Amino acid sequence: MGTPEFDDLQGVERMVSATPPAQYVVKIQSYSSLSKNSVGKYESGVFQAGGYKWKLVLYPNGNKSKNVKDHVSLYLSMVETSSLPSGWEVHALVRFFLRDQDKDNYLIIQDAMRKEWHFHGMKLECGFDQFIPLKTLTDARNGYLVDDTCVFGAEVSVTKEKSTGQGENLLMIKGAISQKHVWKVDNFWKLDKEFYDSKVFMAENYKWYRSQPSSYRHAAKN
Repeated sequence: MGTPEFDDLQGVERMVSATPPAQYVVKIQSYSSLSKNSVGKYESGVFQAGGYKWKLVLYPNGNKSKNVKDHVSLYLSMVETSSLPSGWEVHALVRFFLRDQDKDNYLIIQDAMRKEWHFHGMKLECGFDQFIPLKTLTDARNGYLVDDTCVFGAEVSVTKEKSTGQGENLLMIKGAISQKHVWKVDNFWKLDKEFYDSKVFMAENYKWYRSQPSSYRHAAKN
């Protein structure tokens, strides 16, 4: 068997362990079909760790949005975060695993400085753009891809949680139709009822009307 070839990437630590990941393993069969069928991204099932929910996100031909070529990109994504309080932030130590099926051990890839990764509302995903070279993964001598099957895994250790309790989300609806209704009021200053209602008008398949209190008339006059 040959020695696997890896890029000498700064800030990346690799080691080998006989112990499988404690939290999540995903076995991908017919791996070559992901590449041949131009499947840009594969998302694993959801798993729990540290009181939160996560999934693995794999780019079999590299993350094209980051101009990655000839590599597999692998990330950890935090999911189902809508119920978390405003301004939430989670710090976690993350380790990725790739099983050597011939030697029955695991290649572990992690941050070389063992730095925590920070997940928050504007950054739900962290990982490695160049997780492993494609030629290293597909080389049969390395044992990572056997019978067109490979096994990835992850360990997540949450080290810190915090929330500022402040935040705001703005949702802009694409293609929203802006509609206007003009209500012409004659003899405005002679109105003496407490409220006046406009005629019903249609907008976005709903019926509407405007109610105007006479107090507004007095305030405007003053």
